[in-house]
Amino acid sequence: MARDSGSKSAGFDRLVHEPARLAILTNLFLVESADATWLLQQTGLTWGNLASHLIKLEEAGYVLVEKSFVGKKPKTNLSITENGRSALLGYRHSMLDTLSALE
Repeated sequence: MARDSGSKSAGFDRLVHEPARLAILTNLFLVESADATWLLQQTGLTWGNLASHLIKLEEAGYVLVEKSFVGKKPKTNLSITENGRSALLGYRHSMLDTLSALE
């Protein structure tokens, strides 16, 4: 089974191009860090979908996932990495180039 991590299609990083992952990266780009509950509310994803997309983004080195406990409650803190920032900005650049050809 082919992995889409880092795959390029028509100049687009397919890992970033997927709508849910694009939403995750875009939201994390705007903040220093966020907890999973906030990101869940921002993206409208389910817990299961959020978790599966975060795994792919973490494996690609685009997102840092830190798990801890506050009292006895688990807490997941998320942040975009420098590689994630670069991938998102590269995706933006590719998208703008592609769309400018429509003028």
